[in-house]
Amino acid sequence: MEAKKNPKMEIGRNSGIYFAIGLNLMLLLSWRALEYKTFEYEDVVIDLVQVESEFEEEIPIVSMNTPPPPPPPPVVSETIEIVDDVEEVEETIIESTEISQDDAIEERIVSVNDVNVAEFDEDVQVAFAVIEDVPVFPGCEGLSKQATKDCFQKKMQQHVANNFNYPQTALDLGIQGRVSVLFVIDQKGHITGIRSRGPDKILQDEAERIIGSLPKMKPGKQRGKAVKVAYAVPIFFKFQEG
Repeated sequence: MEAKKNPKMEIGRNSGIYFAIGLNLMLLLSWRALEYKTFEYEDVVIDLVQVESEFEEEIPIVSMNTPPPPPPPPVVSETIEIVDDVEEVEETIIESTEISQDDAIEERIVSVNDVNVAEFDEDVQVAFAVIEDVPVFPGCEGLSKQATKDCFQKKMQQHVANNFNYPQTALDLGIQGRVSVLFVIDQKGHITGIRSRGPDKILQDEAERIIGSLPKMKPGKQRGKAVKVAYAVPIFFKFQEG
């Protein structure tokens, strides 16, 4: 049976080759389009550069009369003359003043009577809680140490109660609180160094007045010697609202 169409006249016979050629041409054109570069051109004004010649002034050469340099100093020849010694010089010998182990040391015995001990008053202040012999409040004489200490504290409370006076100004202002008073009984039994701390100056002044009216006492002793004794007492100021 014979074919109806001529195989040479078939259109789709070389379609693959044509497609590959067309694809390569498109890729080549795309690559060239991407690699194509353009440049911006600006108008450049070209002017003529005029260079002016500078005038160079010639500096005249001036010759100055410079004095000649001074002559070199004369060469002095030194002559050394050797003279014989006429007078003998006696040398001074300096001996060492340090003591060596061979030198004997004079033995000297010092007795106790040769030592002079200077006596001085030592200003010692001891707290009331650790003092050996507490100060004696008037009326507490002739008691034991513990009884004297208890009597001192009892007499102190009685003195504060008997001399207590609430300041009228503090009552009007409604001031109340605790005042701590610290004082010192010196070597002669006098009350000194009164200090206080409280809620107001009015109450502090009243507390210091009460302590300042304490009588003279027999001073406290530490190792049999009169010393200063520090004591602190609290005073409470409190009013009752009626």
